[in-house]
Amino acid sequence: MNSLKTNTLVRFYKQLKTICSPAAVPARLCSLATSTHKNRTGALHPLWQSPLTIPGGTRQSPINIQWRDSVYDPFLKPLKISYDPTTCLHIWNNGYSFLVEFDDSTDKSIIDGGPLENQYRLKQFHFHWGAINDWGSEHTVDCKFYPAELHLVHWNAVVYPTFEEAVMEGNGLAVIGVFLKDTVIEFDVFDPSCLIPSCPDYWTYAGSLTTPPLTESVTWIIKKQPIEVDENQLEAFRMLLFTSDGEEEKRMVDNFRPLQPLMNRTVRSSFQSRHLLNAEEQPKDHAEQMRP
Repeated sequence: MNSLKTNTLVRFYKQLKTICSPAAVPARLCSLATSTHKNRTGALHPLWQSPLTIPGGTRQSPINIQWRDSVYDPFLKPLKISYDPTTCLHIWNNGYSFLVEFDDSTDKSIIDGGPLENQYRLKQFHFHWGAINDWGSEHTVDCKFYPAELHLVHWNAVVYPTFEEAVMEGNGLAVIGVFLKDTVIEFDVFDPSCLIPSCPDYWTYAGSLTTPPLTESVTWIIKKQPIEVDENQLEAFRMLLFTSDGEEEKRMVDNFRPLQPLMNRTVRSSFQSRHLLNAEEQPKDHAEQMRP
């Protein structure tokens, strides 16, 4: 398991107290489908509990990734990541998570390769987390939850003139999902690329945004290997508020959308998924599940 060797979250930790309450943003609906995991369902903030149907929706996210059912695609290329730390603009609480936004007016912070046909620009990254470490990630692997999940959101600036237009199109966005696992580590260098695990393996599938407008515009790239974060930093996330100043405080926890049906989609993998894998080739928890 590789550690997240960056002071990115240290910077977050120092700034989170200044963004505990959300900025003044327009109210938006965020009522989503009910979770299939009873503990997660009981803990969900009311914004995420009511059913929300998407007429004709066939590629909603997040999903449970079945390790053995994913299809190895030898034509999937390595994902190429080139982030420029100077493009980082600011961090803010939008009422549902906290976002770190980047200057996306040029191609300074981009990804390409992998399942992508074009180059995509980094727009922002944000996190989803649970009230406790037993859940918090939006995606799961073999029904395993992680305490949190990082989403790095990119848009197809080759085809679309603006992010807003890209959001509405099938190939408009590319989101890298990275699971977070709690441990004790030190941070020493700031670079967004350090948020990406060193292991090149990933799953990919066609999906949607997990927050409104839930458009089916996302090519998901889910990294197989988690990164590690300090328990104190996870607790700092949980100190943020859904509520504005003057309102009854509601901690920002369980800010994830419940799992959605896979339907007829195929999850492809950049690595060969064998029934008998060496422990070092798979996440520790998955290896333990495979033991007789």
